[in-house]
Amino acid sequence: MRASVSYAHFSRQLHRRLLEDRIPLEATFEVSRRCPLACRHCYNNLPVGDRAARQRELTLDEYRRIFDEIAEAGTLWLLLTGGEVLARPDFLEIYTEAKTRGFLITIFTNGTLLTPRIADYLAEWRPFAVEITLYGHTRETYERLTRAPGSYDRCHRGIALLLERSLPLKLKTVGTTITKDEIFAMRDWAEALGVPFKFDSMLNPRIDCSQSPLEVRLTPEEVVELDLRDPRRLPAWRDLSQRYQTAAMAPYVTNTVYDCGGGIGSFAVNPYGEMSICVLSQTETYDLRQGSFREGWEHFLRQARLQLRTRPVKCQTCEIRPMCGSCAAVNELETGDKETPIDFACRVNHLRAYLLEIPLTPNPLCEYRPGSERYAELQASVAALRQRAAELGVALPVPSRRSLPVIPFQHDGNSVKEGHSNE
Repeated sequence: MRASVSYAHFSRQLHRRLLEDRIPLEATFEVSRRCPLACRHCYNNLPVGDRAARQRELTLDEYRRIFDEIAEAGTLWLLLTGGEVLARPDFLEIYTEAKTRGFLITIFTNGTLLTPRIADYLAEWRPFAVEITLYGHTRETYERLTRAPGSYDRCHRGIALLLERSLPLKLKTVGTTITKDEIFAMRDWAEALGVPFKFDSMLNPRIDCSQSPLEVRLTPEEVVELDLRDPRRLPAWRDLSQRYQTAAMAPYVTNTVYDCGGGIGSFAVNPYGEMSICVLSQTETYDLRQGSFREGWEHFLRQARLQLRTRPVKCQTCEIRPMCGSCAAVNELETGDKETPIDFACRVNHLRAYLLEIPLTPNPLCEYRPGSERYAELQASVAALRQRAAELGVALPVPSRRSLPVIPFQHDGNSVKEGHSNE
């Protein structure tokens, strides 16, 4: 008990120190939520021709002022995402303003609006990285998810334009009921091109609280089976868990609602100048059109981070919390409450933990721990996954690795963590 109290005290002290020493190193800017695609899984897309949305978006002069302020505050990494960034005709001007201020810039795009002129410009003013999302290996699957005829060919043309100019390209996809059977064909294609590839399957509702993306979400068991089919993923999950087991890297045990890096080392700005902890957090925003970045960062977001929990939750002392896809913002989108954990994420996390034979202690608040109400049900799924692993020739438990070659990108999100899975 003494060790437990000491650990909790250490974690709270660390959390408090981080709040005091906050530096906004990472920024995510949603340049536009408009997009030429209408992806079934997307959390924020609007029609590309939505005039009302376009009129609300930040102007170039407003971007200049905000970029000046975040540069002065110490921001280094900048993610430009959407929607689709190239839905803005003046995207290259926005990009140039960011580039001339010295930010290390990553661009998330679906690639369908790339042209030789844009690719040439990026070759001259090189970004840190460009990430393009694939929505299927075949044209049929790709356009079934995007609901945009011709989008498959436009995406592949965009990829070719970037490769021809040796730009730092990365490819990724999202696991859905539509794409799951083509994920590894996409991986093999990307690797044949010499391009890094990653995938994630943690879908969430739209930011307008529509649950429609969940219609194509995989089951927890299907998500974990995808881990079994890639020999690099389970060792990466084990190493991610192990690196947080030491006191110096342990997950925070706090009484605050938020336990992520949002508002401590990162922030997000939506197309309309509203700053928040992350791209998914939409209920608490600070209007940068009406106030300064410093005021929003030092006071508004700090207060958001200091919100106290109103009741005990199972996540607070969870040993495998670092592997979990749930957070306050995602909880709110799916359950309507920041403090109510998502069962989907908890089940995925526990399936992985039991397959990896990570020791888990009983927790009366967690349905999936030994002695709890859904423990036996979950173990039946674990047994089925073990049988599937045997069929695939995967030996369990998997050994540890010294490196993390494949880390699924987290909510954001849209991750700078690696960027959000719904991009």
